[in-house]
Amino acid sequence: MRIVLFTGKGGVGKSTVAAGTAALAAARGLRTLVISTDAAHSLADAYGAVGVSTGSTNSGAEPTEVGPGLFLQQVDAQLRFEQSWADIQRYLLSVLDAVGMDPVAAEEMTVIPGAEEVLALLELRQHARSGRWDVIVVDCAPTAETLRLLALPEALGWYLERLLPIQRRLVKALRPVLNRAAGVPMPGDAVFDAITRLHGELDDVHALLSGPDASVRLVLTPEQVVLAEARRAYTSLCLFGYRVDGVVANRVFPDGDGDPWRAGWVAAQADVLREVAQSFGGLPVWTSEYQAAEPVGVDALTALATGLYDGADPLAVPAGEGPFRVTRGEAGAVAHLALPFVTRAEVDLARNGDELVMTVGSYRRLMTLPPGLARLRVAGASVLEGELRVRFAEPDPVATGKEAR
Repeated sequence: MRIVLFTGKGGVGKSTVAAGTAALAAARGLRTLVISTDAAHSLADAYGAVGVSTGSTNSGAEPTEVGPGLFLQQVDAQLRFEQSWADIQRYLLSVLDAVGMDPVAAEEMTVIPGAEEVLALLELRQHARSGRWDVIVVDCAPTAETLRLLALPEALGWYLERLLPIQRRLVKALRPVLNRAAGVPMPGDAVFDAITRLHGELDDVHALLSGPDASVRLVLTPEQVVLAEARRAYTSLCLFGYRVDGVVANRVFPDGDGDPWRAGWVAAQADVLREVAQSFGGLPVWTSEYQAAEPVGVDALTALATGLYDGADPLAVPAGEGPFRVTRGEAGAVAHLALPFVTRAEVDLARNGDELVMTVGSYRRLMTLPPGLARLRVAGASVLEGELRVRFAEPDPVATGKEAR
């Protein structure tokens, strides 16, 4: 099963491109689901599917067929939230009630920010594991939200794996004393089980989306500001281990008919498109011309995607091993992590036990090393040819401590 995620700066047309790609996949005879993690659902509008309601497969509502073999799922985040968060929310509400908070305000306080996008990922996981689909196309939120969202499973897993067992044992041993001393109820096993279950589901999402059959596609318009954001997104996606398989340059002006205004836009966009080709060397860059009318409906979107990919396979599985790989030679082992557009001075690297702590700009990743590397010490690091290369040598007596490089 193939999974393709589309993201880009808000307003570049990523929903249209995602909807068109899904429509083209269905036209090729593949059973295709298109789903959105964007809180501002617009897929039904793109397909002209008036009256499509949100729904969750857990509630019995099925994805809506909007064309032959093409299904649309707009997630009912409230229902999915209640299913995944109910036990945790009930405990939090009991704590806030014990300290005298107004019930309405307490309910608002127990809704986590970004819940809708997170729960859409859980819906994606459920569909991916169902075996019903050949292709799942994901219309993601704008770039910044998508990066935070895709970083969440690994970050949350790091904290839960270390803190949850300790907290659970402590609370179980001291619950009677803590209840009396704190004056508020302590979490029971149901709460810890719910957190553990949520962690497991998000961990499975990360495994799915960083696996060999999933990839991210960047959508941009030929503008300098948009290109700069796409470059940063490419770096950050690689940092977190996600494959980027191509770039869509959308809303490109066709050559004009002598009109000076349009000729100016054509020339400006041509300059940016040259930079796009240089910036994303090695990745396919698909170009879609500005349409004479807004493409709405399955047929219009299929036509748009047909012109966009121009005979290329829109679902081709990316070649290579992904952003992270390990090589071994006479000098030892080297971990390679793709970090395009980054210099060594922009990377902060530390070793903490069996983990590498990597910081690039405002993004930090705590990456657990494979067992074969975890026993070795870091001997040095460099950034060459768009890769962070971390060299490992034989074990050192202090390798279990914290080393900064």
